[in-house]
This record gives sequence, structure tokens and C-alpha cells, in this order.
Amino acid sequence: MRRLVLTMVITLSFGTYAWASSPTEQLRAYTDQVIKTLENPTLTGSARLEAVRTVAGQVFDVTETAQRALGLHWQQRTAAERTEFVQLFRDLLERGYLSRIGEYGGEQIKYVSEQIDGDHAVVRAVIVTNKGTQVPVESRLLQKADRWLIYDVLVENVSLIASYRSQFDRVIRTTSYEELVRRLKSHGPS
Repeated sequence: MRRLVLTMVITLSFGTYAWASSPTEQLRAYTDQVIKTLENPTLTGSARLEAVRTVAGQVFDVTETAQRALGLHWQQRTAAERTEFVQLFRDLLERGYLSRIGEYGGEQIKYVSEQIDGDHAVVRAVIVTNKGTQVPVESRLLQKADRWLIYDVLVENVSLIASYRSQFDRVIRTTSYEELVRRLKSHGPS
């Protein structure tokens, strides 16, 4: 769990930077900025969290991720329900990942490959822990204007979207969409 949290903090919490030309260059720039924020001894925990939260909102396409995580159920939602769901999903991600930025311990990222297909890209990397463990990470991005935005992250071949889609679908099929919303408002999709 700690590995997943650290990976998500590093990968999802990218900083504002001059937009580079390739997805890998953008990820590298974002990651460098976030690591500087995490390692800045003058920032308090809450200031560090707020800085990372602000930046993550600029480079992570939460709406796209929320839509894909809700899967087929997205089409059945009204515009108001979709807006509410995106905010609840953003809150869920923050509670699950961004709120744990204090667990960052100096892990390094090595970029392995990049694949671009039109307005979609996949950037593969390896996170190297202080103990030398290598954790494969794949970031999936969409190009919007001159920026590449992350919409999914796979850690050790486990997709953020697929994990949430499975949980959300189970709750909706066994109870209802309204119950999923209630659970998200209270604590999470369990």
C-alpha cells in the first residue's frame, strides 16, 4: 500500500512548468517540480499539500478519469450528477493519495519509453525506492491543446481506473448509484 501511495503522489502530483513538447518531457518537468516541493524544508505539511493539490488539478484530467472509472454508468447520469461525481471522485483521490504526501522518501523515477498514438500517449517509467526496489509505472495521457494530461496510472500493471471501475460497478449493481454517492460522501466506495 505504501508503494502505491508513494507512486501516486509522485505521479499524480505534477507541478506547473513550461509545457515541454513530448509527454515524457512534460512528466519529467512535472515530477521534478513536485519533488522540489516535497523536499522543500521551508514548507509546512499543509502548505506542501496545498501546493501539490493545486498543481495536480492543473495536469490530471479528473473528469476523464472519473468518466472512465464510472464506465457504462456515466451515460445514465444527468449533467448535474456527472458534475457532482467528478467532485466526489476528486475528493476521493485527494483523501487516498495526495493527503499522504508525507510518506515520500526520496524515490527516483527513471523513464523507460514513450508511445504516442494521435492524441493519446503512454509513458513507461520505473520508480526506484531507496532500497533499490523497482516499481513499474505507466502513465496514460491525453493531449488537450498544447498539454498532455494524465487520465490513468498503472502501478505494477494495476490501473487506477480499472480498480475504481470495479468497485463502483459492484456498488451500483448490488445497491444503486445513489448509494455509491452516499458512500463517496461519507468515506469511499468500499
